Amino acid sequence: MDKESFRQYGYQFVDWMVDYFAQIEALPVKLHLRPGEVRKKLPEKPPAQGESMDSVFKDFQDIILPGISHWQHPSWFAYFPANNSPPSILAEMLTAGIGAQCMVWQTSPAAAELEEVVMEWLRQMLGLPEGMAGVIQDTASTSTLVALLSARERATNFHANLKGIQNTLRVYASEETHSSIEKGVKIAGYGKENLRYIPTDDKFAMIPEKLEESIVEDKNKGFQPACVVGTVGTTSSTAVDPLASIGKICRRHDMWFHVDAAFSGTAAMLPEKKWMFEGVEYVDSFVFNPHKWMLTNFDCSAYFVKDSGTLIQTFAVHPEYLKTGVDAEVKNYRDWGIQLGRRFRALKLWFVIRYYGVKGLQKIVREHNRLAEMVKDWVKQDERFELMAPVPVSLVCFRLNDGRDEDQLNELNKEFLERLNRTGKLLLTQTSLRGKYVLRMSTAARLTEEKHVREAWELIRSTAGEVLS
Repeated sequence: MDKESFRQYGYQFVDWMVDYFAQIEALPVKLHLRPGEVRKKLPEKPPAQGESMDSVFKDFQDIILPGISHWQHPSWFAYFPANNSPPSILAEMLTAGIGAQCMVWQTSPAAAELEEVVMEWLRQMLGLPEGMAGVIQDTASTSTLVALLSARERATNFHANLKGIQNTLRVYASEETHSSIEKGVKIAGYGKENLRYIPTDDKFAMIPEKLEESIVEDKNKGFQPACVVGTVGTTSSTAVDPLASIGKICRRHDMWFHVDAAFSGTAAMLPEKKWMFEGVEYVDSFVFNPHKWMLTNFDCSAYFVKDSGTLIQTFAVHPEYLKTGVDAEVKNYRDWGIQLGRRFRALKLWFVIRYYGVKGLQKIVREHNRLAEMVKDWVKQDERFELMAPVPVSLVCFRLNDGRDEDQLNELNKEFLERLNRTGKLLLTQTSLRGKYVLRMSTAARLTEEKHVREAWELIRSTAGEVLS
């Protein structure tokens, strides 16, 4: 492609993106396709000869786009958001154009130093302890795996005189923890059987006393407690584990304390939400995802660690072909995680923070929380509905409840959710809390405004009437 064609299609694609955002509200949030519907429209063999960009782009619009769920839709109330924003998109374009490989300082000095600065900005914005160092990973699942591997490294070194220590290390997390914890425990070599789930209270938060009982019990049986994973904002209900109490237990038992705040961590910018993070000074590592609630394109996971020496010891290798003359003076982020090759993720985060500013980001997060409070109040005021969990941030968990037994209520709410989503006017998802089928409504999409939430609630109310009749 010559430069003028590149320029032509570049302008055309930017225009398309602008129009997409302008028209997205008129699109169905999610189309209801059957598996294989998109694939059968695609040729089985690759083209022998190159095709025109006009032809490729037409197929994108005619085949691919109709099979896309519109995550940026203002009526996207499902899962958690994967927000983007115009400044982030523009930075991603520059990143793709530059095509930098950011594995060590020497391969992209500005990328390494910008990442260092932006992560320090984030540390300040969230109020994390001074001295914690940050690095950008791809996802929270990877960040948690990095924490688990670091905890294993420290525990193995601490108990180096014990044979077979690897098979006795234990990890603890609440019964509401994210599924990535179990996956990370398996990948890190602890073994699924060495992950212990700790009971939760009526707010779905870990019970510290139950945690310590489990730790003491395991020690008496010859196990070595290595790591506790706490959560600020569980996936099912945004429950908040008591960090201070858990952190003190970890200190008493020489354990690594990792905190998963993948979605809710962005709320740490707000003074009124600091209660959620009380005790953060006890944590060894902390992760949150700017690609969820901080308007930064996926993927961008911010991982902070107190002891970067253990982190580097866990991951550093020094083949001759990667050595440089400045290694002792710089941060080579290839030693801060699993990947060798690294994208220039810091650029889009830098664009977002500079464009919106801290106050602008705070305003957006506050508004999303306000919208959730509105929904919570509506749920409580309508006797057909039941609020199923506290609402610390921008997620409301609720269900229909007309007095049927639990099995019948589960089936009722499953039908209720399916009817809502079939309209194409919104998208909600479900979870299970204490075996109860629960609808989740997240109000944190960038384009979501009060009018969209009110329209969604009217649809929820009218559909409830249909289902109950």
